[in-house]
Amino acid sequence: MKKSIKVVGITLLSLFIVAIIAVAFLLIKNHIDSKKPMIEDMYYKNFQSKAILEKKYAGLGSYEVSQVKLKSEDNLIKEYSIWYPKGLENKQQTYPLIVVTNASNTAASVYEPFFERLASWGFIVVGNEDKQAGSGLTTSKTLDDVLALNKNAESVLYGKIQQDHIGALGYSQGGAGALRAVTEYKNSSKYKTIFTGSAAYPLLAKNMGWRYDISKVNIPYFMSAGTGKSDDSGEDSKTSFGGVAPLSSLVENYNKISNNVFKIRARVSGAEHWDMNRADGYMTAWMLYQLQDDPEAGSVFLGKNAEILRNSNWQDIQKNK
Repeated sequence: MKKSIKVVGITLLSLFIVAIIAVAFLLIKNHIDSKKPMIEDMYYKNFQSKAILEKKYAGLGSYEVSQVKLKSEDNLIKEYSIWYPKGLENKQQTYPLIVVTNASNTAASVYEPFFERLASWGFIVVGNEDKQAGSGLTTSKTLDDVLALNKNAESVLYGKIQQDHIGALGYSQGGAGALRAVTEYKNSSKYKTIFTGSAAYPLLAKNMGWRYDISKVNIPYFMSAGTGKSDDSGEDSKTSFGGVAPLSSLVENYNKISNNVFKIRARVSGAEHWDMNRADGYMTAWMLYQLQDDPEAGSVFLGKNAEILRNSNWQDIQKNK
């Protein structure tokens, strides 16, 4: 009997040790993976579209790009990375600002080509190293700190930011964080527009501590998601996990925003949750139209002949302009 108990004890201890080793391995792997580049340089070269403007805006813009990294005293932010049109310190021109909120377990340093491509269209684009940004707090702090640089004569950004042309964007958890950033903080009113890719649906966001009130959104909003099971599992999202951003959540969010606000909801056909860089072209067009008043970019979204309505890469589209 004692021998049997001893054998069982040894077995349980062995299983416990194996479990500890497995957990340690996964933690180490996640730590290593979180530092690996998520996207390759010139990742956009492989993007295909028969829609002329989507193809155009998914690529590089006409500006060469520079980057500066600045340390932060905030332990979550750690470091700011700012991409901007090259030589802006020697120009009189000012530029719109886009603040990016990171997805889960993601830092700006692992998807730098995304920022570089977006900045090439004539934007100042800022990210940070917060890997759990769903509260929107570090995004709010990032905006304050970057706008402070706009007033600092020793900064490369001194007097270069168009303070009434600021956009927010985020993906997944970062989508929830971006929504909170434009609705829940003292500086929320500084944003002119928002784009989200596969933003965590309301119940998921609430359960994860990122609750947002979509009815507070009062600036032009383009919400997107993929049609794959990772975004839309087909399950009832109110009783089980419906995917990160099911169609039902986009419909619900769209309907809760005032019709006085320019709003668009659309899904990328065949895209999984991790494929949302396929929205880059129209995300860029949205920012160009909203922050640079670009009429060509606006034709992607406006009217009955909007390009997005004729593009087979997109489906489930609803808009109010």
